[in-house]
Amino acid sequence: MSEEDKELEQLKAKRLAEMQRNLSSKQMQESNKTQAKKPAKKPREILVEQLGFRGLEVLQNAESQFPNETRMVVDKLAELITSGEVDEKIDGGKLLMLFRSIGINVRMQTKINIEQDGKFVSLSDKLSTKNEEPSE
Repeated sequence: MSEEDKELEQLKAKRLAEMQRNLSSKQMQESNKTQAKKPAKKPREILVEQLGFRGLEVLQNAESQFPNETRMVVDKLAELITSGEVDEKIDGGKLLMLFRSIGINVRMQTKINIEQDGKFVSLSDKLSTKNEEPSE
């Protein structure tokens, strides 16, 4: 091979290496853009996905009664869920027990139903109809 051929091969190799670097840097920039475009989930959304039976009801009651304290609890729970430390479904009972164990007494609406003539009637309705009936 002549010297010109060797020089040409070196220039080709140098140019090829430069093109590969440009291509890889472009791919990295595109992957960073797609990751940046993907909106991060809010802590509340992360927690809501993990809630089970009546969990959302307890969360909504807690948010309406204790908004600041609930926000801190939601942030911490979302952090634990994303890190993988909490991987089970959190039902309403567990969430209510958690709030009460840290001193947040979330009040829940309770309703007691009783069976009357094959139908379920709320206890308050049953008591109010008994009071309305005239005494003999």
